[in-house]
Amino acid sequence: MTFGWPLTATMAMALVLSPVATAEEARSIPAGQRQLFLDDDAIATTENLKRTLHQPKKRGAVIEPDQPWETTLQTRCSPVWDEQAKRYKLWLITSTPAPGVAGTTYAESVDGVKWTKPILRQWKYQDSLENNFIAVEPDSAWPANAMENVVYDPDDADPQRRFKGFLGAIGRQPIVSPDGIHWKKLDVPMLSSEDESNLSYDRQSRTFIATLKTGGPFGRSHRVWTSKDFQTWTNTGVLIHADEEDQRLGKANIRARLADDQLQQPRYNDPADYNADVYNVGVFRYEGLYVALPAVYHATGKIPVGNTDGFHLVQLRSSRDLQTWQHVADRQTFIGPSPVKGGAFDLTQLLPPSAPIVRDDELWFYYTGIKYRAEPAQPESGGIGAICLAVLRRDGFVSLDAGVESGTLLTKPFVLAGTTLHLNVDANTGELNVTVLDGDGQTVAVAEPVTGDQPRAAVRWKSGDLDSVKGKTVSLRLSLRNAQLYSFWSE
Repeated sequence: MTFGWPLTATMAMALVLSPVATAEEARSIPAGQRQLFLDDDAIATTENLKRTLHQPKKRGAVIEPDQPWETTLQTRCSPVWDEQAKRYKLWLITSTPAPGVAGTTYAESVDGVKWTKPILRQWKYQDSLENNFIAVEPDSAWPANAMENVVYDPDDADPQRRFKGFLGAIGRQPIVSPDGIHWKKLDVPMLSSEDESNLSYDRQSRTFIATLKTGGPFGRSHRVWTSKDFQTWTNTGVLIHADEEDQRLGKANIRARLADDQLQQPRYNDPADYNADVYNVGVFRYEGLYVALPAVYHATGKIPVGNTDGFHLVQLRSSRDLQTWQHVADRQTFIGPSPVKGGAFDLTQLLPPSAPIVRDDELWFYYTGIKYRAEPAQPESGGIGAICLAVLRRDGFVSLDAGVESGTLLTKPFVLAGTTLHLNVDANTGELNVTVLDGDGQTVAVAEPVTGDQPRAAVRWKSGDLDSVKGKTVSLRLSLRNAQLYSFWSE
């Protein structure tokens, strides 16, 4: 599903045919780094183009609760590829049929679709070690035994520390492992956090990024912390939270859900309790920007004993510096609920992954899907929560689109790092034309028309080439007809 929203007034003005910025103002873009359109960073002007948000296509549950000790499976991680073991590894928050008994379990996969749960013999459940629970301390119990977040750091010189994670559901103790299965605590201070957090590794800057739950203006919010060594952590001061506009849109989202009989309905509904806050948020580096996946929780009514009933919608935010964040697509839903009929797990609660996995020309998002929040009067048999998979075209968060009438994009000036230009474009029923301009706005090269659905089209030149302007300031003028442009880059 796709959602369009207008470009800003600045970008919607008539196209300027030559760059305005001087060479000194030109941005330096590393070779191979893709330029996306979640924000205006790459855009000077546009004409007759619209921006479109694209939702990933759901593949359903890939890890379900199918063992006697499992009722609900969740994750606040992304699978990591272990090059030595030749498999993906993932860590799950696992609820059991025994009241108050929970912990972290482990699963692995060769292809990312079929997952196995090896017997680890680390932690006793009902006096048996025949299970896949992971235990840093064998005698610990929930919430002290929780491992909500794990990342893989291939750059650590010590192979005993290449898997890194947080221990504990209240507060976060840094831990390390050689294989993601056998763990030890680091002798460093615990990080303050409530019961939700997320973690990613920005390999480009070798920075660990954590979001730790705290209070905010409208309830649940998340503070952004960073570390270069996983031992010393810095509070960046950034708080990702809901605002007044989220409250307005939240009420509209609740009303829309209540009117849709295809969706799982909350058991408790009281307009006096309506509220929107950020339940969890994954923050990760993707190409030249940071992306956040806030799970916006919509409270619909108080549960007589406990918290509130409600549901989640996953949105998108973006940043260039981890400090200043902007909403993408006017806060439209990036991952939303599945219909009740169809056997899906992601009916009500949807919690985001730490980051997507890049698989060739796709992005794979592994997220938590839970059928309900307040237990129904007549609970159904079978599991309640599972790990679900949704797949997006690589770079496919947002596209710039043109219809029958041609639209044009002029990029901001940048220093050309390579001699080959690549485009991620769907021009299956149309075409895209490229003109390269130098720092003075003069034409350097004109491309052959690009047609077809091409996630990594290599532009061929009708006249001129890029050899003479490598390392110099250029701009691109891209003209689209019946086409969608997702990104561009040079190599």
